[in-house]
Amino acid sequence: MYAVIETGGKQRRVSEGQRLDVERLGLEGDEVTFNPVLLVDGDTVLAGADAKKGSVTARIVGEVKGPKIIGFTYKSKSNQARRFGHRQKYSQIEITKISKS
Repeated sequence: MYAVIETGGKQRRVSEGQRLDVERLGLEGDEVTFNPVLLVDGDTVLAGADAKKGSVTARIVGEVKGPKIIGFTYKSKSNQARRFGHRQKYSQIEITKISKS
């Protein structure tokens, strides 16, 4: 059985026991419940309003950092250059249970 959940403006396909990095949730060690967009159990497919009856429970494992992104801006003839970096923080979650009502 698998489900498609929406978090951080993105949709992700998940199954039980899977670990994935999602946009930072700001919680640590807590249980989080997601409403699935799509729920597939063998031949049964629940989508839209029917899938909202189900739930996906996950445990927040911790925080991880994404890849470092380096940027550079430059304007010619004006002696203006700037180098900057960014590293996004993500929450790592582990899917513990997928249930349908």
